[in-house]
Amino acid sequence: MKKVLIVFDGKHFSEGAMQMAEWLSEKQTLLMTGVFLSPIDYREVIGYSGLGMGAPVLMPPFSEDDKLVGESIMKFEKRCQKEGFEYRVHKDTDLFALQELISETRFADLMIVSSELFYENIEKEQPNEYLRKTLHESECPVMLVPEHFISPFSLILSYDGKAASMFAMKQFSYLFPELCEMNTLIISAEEESDGEMPNSALMEEWAARHFPILTVENLAGESREGLANWIGDKRGSLLVTGAFGRGELSSLFRKSFVTALIRQNRIPIFIAHQ
Repeated sequence: MKKVLIVFDGKHFSEGAMQMAEWLSEKQTLLMTGVFLSPIDYREVIGYSGLGMGAPVLMPPFSEDDKLVGESIMKFEKRCQKEGFEYRVHKDTDLFALQELISETRFADLMIVSSELFYENIEKEQPNEYLRKTLHESECPVMLVPEHFISPFSLILSYDGKAASMFAMKQFSYLFPELCEMNTLIISAEEESDGEMPNSALMEEWAARHFPILTVENLAGESREGLANWIGDKRGSLLVTGAFGRGELSSLFRKSFVTALIRQNRIPIFIAHQ
């Protein structure tokens, strides 16, 4: 059994995140842990207001927060009870919502988050500041899911020869060996490359042990926009990537094709970093 966090911020009940959790539960037994956040992280508001520590910050009534969160909790409980899932409800509605969420990731196998709705009331363009912070600091793998959820029937594994990409593939195979039976495509995802896939023989030797229906395609040198569009057109696929490691955050959010894919909201993305 795996423990999965399904994250809902106050203003949004993510159907995509819930449907992904339900789809995964068909493959193996899960403990469904609904994590319900306040509609805003008030520490972030204070920190980014630029008004100084003593300046007043306008905040909505906490009673309104509780009402929004309560409605989402009721939806979640009804869905779990209807399907017979074992579940827990965690209400992280203190001032420091994101920090509470990140603390919970230490004690989970996977976190599922809407790639479209996560705190979009704060900043609509994804990945917004809240989502970037969550991806950067999470201590478990994260599954980003579009709201128009399509059950995946194939995998795309992003490989650039670096430790982060191998780590993500290993984490995915250990967590969900059942999903590794799907058609799997490993792609080289290095924009600045001489055309060679680094350590390809060693990588394929490992991958063939875990992904029996395996194809490898070298797309090295493709622009990040072109790669994002190519992957985004593979509807029904699930991307596995090692992007957004703690030490690489600033450059990756500027350069990674994953950023463009998050904005497109076309396919689920499994992200793991060390």
